[in-house]
Amino acid sequence: MPGQKYEIVETLVEFPKSGKYHKELNLVKWGDREPKYDLRGWSDDQTEMTKGITLTKEEMAILKEKIGGINL
Repeated sequence: MPGQKYEIVETLVEFPKSGKYHKELNLVKWGDREPKYDLRGWSDDQTEMTKGITLTKEEMAILKEKIGGINL
């Protein structure tokens, strides 16, 4: 995202690489906003990214609870 100011505060999960990008679950601070949980593809040097989703702490808690009940 050209011109988008972001800071990866913490990398929580790094998924295996598949093609040019690999997916990461990070805690990311976008601009001057509070950090949010963020899942998207990143280049190896984290200068390029794909579209992704961001979740608040509350949304992440709901997701965590719901995923716990999924049989894989």
